[in-house]
Amino acid sequence: MKVALSRKEHFNAAHRLHNPAWSDEKNKEVFGKCNNPHYHGHNYAFIVTLIGDPDPDTGYVFDLKLLSDLINENVIKHFDHKNLNLDTVYFKTLNPTAENIAMVIWRILRQHIDNKYELKIKLYETERNSVEYPAH
Repeated sequence: MKVALSRKEHFNAAHRLHNPAWSDEKNKEVFGKCNNPHYHGHNYAFIVTLIGDPDPDTGYVFDLKLLSDLINENVIKHFDHKNLNLDTVYFKTLNPTAENIAMVIWRILRQHIDNKYELKIKLYETERNSVEYPAH
């Protein structure tokens, strides 16, 4: 029987949505206030969910302390109180939309979590706006 296990985390970061292949006018038209050349910030929340079989010896799907440590070391440490466009390697050439941020978090964590676990990320950019990756 599969069980879903989730951990919620937070980070605060600035970003700017901008496509360098487009004119300033088109960027403003498509991204609006999110294209502010001086950037803007969000208090992001995200939920990491692992789906797998509980271990018969521990009863755990995955050790939550280990999951917390993986998230903090590999995501929070690199994103919290950063300008995603300027301070991270992940968004040097990738527009830091909520969709792309969720996919990047998934890719980062996937490297550290065995493929026997299904991995899902739900990212809240605001209390009302969220994205999920992968979408099912």
